[in-house]
Amino acid sequence: MANILVVDDEHGIRDLLWEILNDEGHTVELAENAAQARAARLRERPDLVLLDIWMPDTDGITLLKEWSSTGALTMPVIMMSGHATIDTAVEATKIGALAFLEKPVTLQKLLKAVEQGLARNNLRKTVSLPMASSQIAEAFSAPVVVAATSDAGPVSEQRFMLDKPLREARDEFEKAYFEYHLAKENGSMTRVAEKTGLERTHLYRKLKQLGVDLTRGKRSS
Repeated sequence: MANILVVDDEHGIRDLLWEILNDEGHTVELAENAAQARAARLRERPDLVLLDIWMPDTDGITLLKEWSSTGALTMPVIMMSGHATIDTAVEATKIGALAFLEKPVTLQKLLKAVEQGLARNNLRKTVSLPMASSQIAEAFSAPVVVAATSDAGPVSEQRFMLDKPLREARDEFEKAYFEYHLAKENGSMTRVAEKTGLERTHLYRKLKQLGVDLTRGKRSS
């Protein structure tokens, strides 16, 4: 499973894609404009991006060009639009887009495009990784200890095993990360959202998906 960024200025489409992809087991981040997309790309390092072409501030083609020219196009990008021409679709693929989906996007075409995009991304990662020696592999099988300390907050120590699937390891780290901040902020979703840079709604969805106990950090009355 993967981390997918959905960029679309239409609230209904964002929610629909979130529900579909979340049901498939993916972690889904949402952005309604280019500014949010830039921030999410830096923060989340998505495995794949679904990018709308027509947006009010910066259109998807311009954002795609920006990522391509700055070396930030390190993930497959699937363009979406209900009004784009053939020329626009061709231009997007020349810039570096993997595919183009016409709105309204059908479930079958969406899932097929996402599957192909993630397969290409996994292949790219595999090819770019150097061959690891037995010593390196052995070292990665040992637990990594991550400690978080704060003068005012709790001290948290977590052990993470790197010799496991990426999704599983990432979920463990994210769960520990959010549990730490919830404990530090006494369960305040507002303060945790500010600390982690997530919108409150997105934060709640992520915590629910990770299985985080939202009552752990709250003080007893």
